[in-house]
Amino acid sequence: MSKVFAVIMAGGSGTRFWPASRAKRPKQLLPLLGAADAETMLGATVRRLAPLIEPDSVYVVTGRPLVDASRAALPGVPAAQILAEPAARNTAPCIAWASATIARTDPDAVLAVLPADHHIEDEAAFRDVLGRAIASARAGRVTTIGVVPTRAETGYGYIEVGADVEGGAKEVARFVEKPDKARAEAFFTGKKHLWNAGMFFFRAKDMLALVRAHLPELADGVAKIDEAARAGREEAALEEIFPTLPRVSIDHGVMEKAPGLAVVPGSFGWNDVGSWQSAWELAPKDAHGNALPEGAIALEASSNIVKLLGNSHKTVALLGVSDLIVVDTGDALLVMPRERAQDVRDVVDALTKADRSDVL
Repeated sequence: MSKVFAVIMAGGSGTRFWPASRAKRPKQLLPLLGAADAETMLGATVRRLAPLIEPDSVYVVTGRPLVDASRAALPGVPAAQILAEPAARNTAPCIAWASATIARTDPDAVLAVLPADHHIEDEAAFRDVLGRAIASARAGRVTTIGVVPTRAETGYGYIEVGADVEGGAKEVARFVEKPDKARAEAFFTGKKHLWNAGMFFFRAKDMLALVRAHLPELADGVAKIDEAARAGREEAALEEIFPTLPRVSIDHGVMEKAPGLAVVPGSFGWNDVGSWQSAWELAPKDAHGNALPEGAIALEASSNIVKLLGNSHKTVALLGVSDLIVVDTGDALLVMPRERAQDVRDVVDALTKADRSDVL
């Protein structure tokens, strides 16, 4: 059978997790869901793939400033398989370049493309779904995993499912953008829509053919990089060509246009960990819903999350407050209502305009 490789997309900036997430240490390199010395989200992503995909069959695509930290987080992944993008160009160039890199030696290889910063509660169930998606891709179908919704969620894109296909997969009828509340309710009750978790499975040659069909400019650029790599000139070609590639997501550029896609439904406690609200939802809590560091005192306080990171070792006391996010990194402090967790980007924008690179 064709060999299976994982491609982990790990180039995100994680601005919604400021002040913990910084340019040189974004959220995938942080232990956001546990103690300060716990494994990084990137490390957890690679660990839970075994034994289906061992670390020596993992590729990681990240930005150049993050290469050393990514290698430190993944000692079992060969250093040469940490691919460094010279510029951020979204997921389609990332996936196309990784596909061409692997296809150089094995065009029939099956690739499992996964984000670096998701949380999976039931790892055994996840590996079962992963195995079925890999089998579907090995049979020549570009496949994705769709998470069975647990609520009417407006923050995720959806996949509308069609007829059954072999192996427990279903046809992809269409991809749907993030819905309003009414449509999300209809999707949840109708049982024909799954959350789009951004996981894709395919043979390397199949993805390259789809990129050629739907994003010819990207295909041309990746082909030039690949040609240079075969001649031992990849670094120079990357520097020249990669920043000129079209900035487009794999969803919009390829998946929404490609025929015959399959989706494997799954329920495994998935969370995209998109904000401090997600961190609160996933964290252990006291009887009043507070997620607090060891030794903290909470009086007449409920549903708060407090994170002490970096050099911060303070004693925390909460009195008469509810539904707060408090993050202390030693050099920066964030205090905000949980309901505004998505708005942390506004803080980052303000700091950027103020030229505060010391805390970005």
